[in-house]
Amino acid sequence: MQNLFHDSRLIPLAERIRPKTISEYFGQEELTGEGRVVRMMIEKNLPFSMILWGEPGCGKTTLAGIIAESLDIEFHFLSAISCGVSEVRNVIQLGKKNKAAGSKTLLFLDEIHRFNKSQQDSVLSAVENGDIILIGATTENPSFSVISPLLSRTRVIKLKKHSRDSLKKILNKAITEDDILSKIKIEFDGAEDELIDSSNGDARRMLNILETAALTSKDSIITSEILKEAVKEVYSIYDKKGDNHYDSISAFIKSMRGSDPDAAVLYLAKMIAAGEDPMFIARRMVIFASEDIGNASPTALSIALSALNAVEKIGMPESRIILSQCACFLASSPKSNASYAAINKALEFVESNSIEIPYHLRNAPTSLMREMGNSKGYKYPHDYPGSFVKEKYLPDNASDLVLYNPTENGSEKNIKERLKVLWPERFER
Repeated sequence: MQNLFHDSRLIPLAERIRPKTISEYFGQEELTGEGRVVRMMIEKNLPFSMILWGEPGCGKTTLAGIIAESLDIEFHFLSAISCGVSEVRNVIQLGKKNKAAGSKTLLFLDEIHRFNKSQQDSVLSAVENGDIILIGATTENPSFSVISPLLSRTRVIKLKKHSRDSLKKILNKAITEDDILSKIKIEFDGAEDELIDSSNGDARRMLNILETAALTSKDSIITSEILKEAVKEVYSIYDKKGDNHYDSISAFIKSMRGSDPDAAVLYLAKMIAAGEDPMFIARRMVIFASEDIGNASPTALSIALSALNAVEKIGMPESRIILSQCACFLASSPKSNASYAAINKALEFVESNSIEIPYHLRNAPTSLMREMGNSKGYKYPHDYPGSFVKEKYLPDNASDLVLYNPTENGSEKNIKERLKVLWPERFER
């Protein structure tokens, strides 16, 4: 069986102290606590295929390793970044042989969102037939990054960021139990909170910072000054590897919102060069098309959706062209967040007000409902000139409510002028 927990002399701190049993696992108590789904699965020896969804360093890989070790299942670790369908099929063939011999096989597929649709299809029948137990790990929302047929055959397990409490426990374990760190004197002087805060819920990052401090310490003493320098050093390393994708995607979105295609494409190139998932970028552009452009350029959403579809089917490196075309169009388009603001205002209103639907707007599929007054007096707009007739659509407690305020930008200017004619009492204000 492939063992996730290798010789401690050859691996970094995060691997050296990786827990091997569920009782040693800190965090995710809602999944691993007494009577919870993962612990019960282990205790009853009833493994099932799942998708572990969570941010980096929240414990996805560790949890998969614990499941495999606890159930004594043949365990194969593959990363979607470096493997292809052939490696997956090799594991499936082994799984079929093991199944015939009465044993089970677990495939842990890290970064499963990196596999395209056809690659994810390759595990479908094996999961359904029980040839393998699949544990896929992803930092992306599975609703968008994992194909529907695979989702229907697995259970999505959402992992949260580590809390401060679980990070403190992990930190204490590293300091007291690791063969190397236990021999080093650590003088935090209040820097412990800074170390935990800088990790942003990522245990691996916290341990990398601590190990960097240990490597640069003098006379086997880690001071608060050394720790603070280690924080800066580790952030620099992560930046070089593209781990600052939140800042990059923020700059990308804000540049498109500011109608600067040159800046948008520059940040797009930065993300591509850093290895950012092109589907992540494409999905953010779909959201942007609706949130920041809306009806000022109604075709923007269709173009962004087409780009998303094309990127999924084409893959890199050619997808960079599709992403650039879409980004340039979105950045150059007129902007409006009126639709976005409208739904936010509407949600705020319904959270504090009951909505009584007027009877003439209610559904009336049966004679009883019609007798109750449903749909009575409803005026069908297409029976009137211009397919419009003055009618009351808002409920009584919202008769003066204005949620959608069209701008003067792009196509939305025409929408605004039409609404002024149809509803002057609301849209001429």
